Amino acid sequence: MSNEPKILPSVSTAGLEALANSMLAPRSQSRLDELLRRNSEGELSTDEIDELDNLLEQIDELNLLKARAEYTLRHQPETGPS
Repeated sequence: MSNEPKILPSVSTAGLEALANSMLAPRSQSRLDELLRRNSEGELSTDEIDELDNLLEQIDELNLLKARAEYTLRHQPETGPS
């Protein structure tokens, strides 16, 4: 295991760039927007609250992964021109 837990050592540069630029899928983003709007109006069922919580948890995980990818890209040794 790496001494630096923030680094993603076995991911290619292209993979790191893809991760760093990744976004929530449009369908999930649309559903999130709808749930957040309805939540602010106090209109969510218990199941929808659970769904919103799950989406927010996915976003947190995605943001952590994106941050690790960006960190790894910044701390990669220079390989010179390709």
